[in-house]
Amino acid sequence: MEDCLARKMEITVSEAEKRTGRNAMNMQETYTAYLIETRAVESQSEGQCAPVDSLWRRYSEFELLRNYLSVTYPHIVVPPLPEKRADFVWHKLSADNMDPDFVERRRIGLENFLLRVASHPVLCQDKIFYSFLTQEGGWKEMVNETGFQLKADSRLKALNATFRVKNPDKRFTELKHYSDELQSVISHLLRVRARVADRLYGVYKVHGNYGRVFSEWSAIEKEMGDGLQSAGHHMDVYAASIDDILEEEEHYADQLKEYLFYAEALRAVCRKHELMQYDLEMAAQDLASKKQQCEELATGTVRTFSLKGMTSKLFGQETPEQREAKIKVLEEQIQEGEEQLKSKNLEGRDFVKSAWADIERFKEQKNHDLKEALISYAVMQISMCKKGIQVWTNAKECFSKM
Repeated sequence: MEDCLARKMEITVSEAEKRTGRNAMNMQETYTAYLIETRAVESQSEGQCAPVDSLWRRYSEFELLRNYLSVTYPHIVVPPLPEKRADFVWHKLSADNMDPDFVERRRIGLENFLLRVASHPVLCQDKIFYSFLTQEGGWKEMVNETGFQLKADSRLKALNATFRVKNPDKRFTELKHYSDELQSVISHLLRVRARVADRLYGVYKVHGNYGRVFSEWSAIEKEMGDGLQSAGHHMDVYAASIDDILEEEEHYADQLKEYLFYAEALRAVCRKHELMQYDLEMAAQDLASKKQQCEELATGTVRTFSLKGMTSKLFGQETPEQREAKIKVLEEQIQEGEEQLKSKNLEGRDFVKSAWADIERFKEQKNHDLKEALISYAVMQISMCKKGIQVWTNAKECFSKM
């Protein structure tokens, strides 16, 4: 961790800017660009103020970076990006992806993504990631030159592996189940939070009616007028405060959403392991088949029915020379198959070792982050309740002075 990029460089996504341009289809589009600012830490420690380097990136470029990292480091739980469009919001809040409040929360989420990657012991050392932060022109071409798209596994192949692996690793099966459950639980939690926020919004805004009624009432009262007017003012302030409170609450919701999306990153690691296990089993099966063919040719006995075997019986046996040539080819294929199987076994063991180390790192991070988020959320709720108590305490004092 001492060598991680986050310790050597300050990274911020400092602002977002709405822009209009032409897309690949030469059609006009509106999009948001984000300003990434970086500053070297080393020169600051020597009492010098390092210059700030800055460049603009679109959300689609962040997506390209993450896709590259996911394919290049399949054994790593790659940090997720913030949502592209707002989900799990209470209905008074705009779900428009150009809404300034949503863009601001996404800016914070993109900064968090960069800091996550920069703090990761492996990902932080990637040259493409460093170029993403420091090289404005030609970055996309540099990514595409890596050929990472060719290494990407197809969805059909991954689905096939899921259903056809004969000996799945129990640890990864359990992890896949856990990621499904984690996603389900956080989804339910976010839906409940949105419903509570919606009702809370209503309760606060209805307090504004108290303010209006007290103000109207104060106009017809002489002795009670000032007290009613003051109480009404407290109610108006209380009603107006809900917008800022729920906007702040959305930031806590975004912390939960990060782990909602992390669940998919966990499943991606599990799917890659299934694919590797499937390839290993197919290679072992192919090797066993070739060994059986070689044995049958050498002994002249056929253990299993085959169309080829029936054809030989009907139209005559092969000559000894033909049989020897086939045996020689099969022996070469068997040798290649054994080396390939050995290589796949070694690759599989390395993957499991590296993946499990990163999964343990992720679990530690998750436990710490979710604990902090839930505590902060509870503190905010307590603060809200205290404000409510204070409002009614103030109202009580107003009524007492009448």
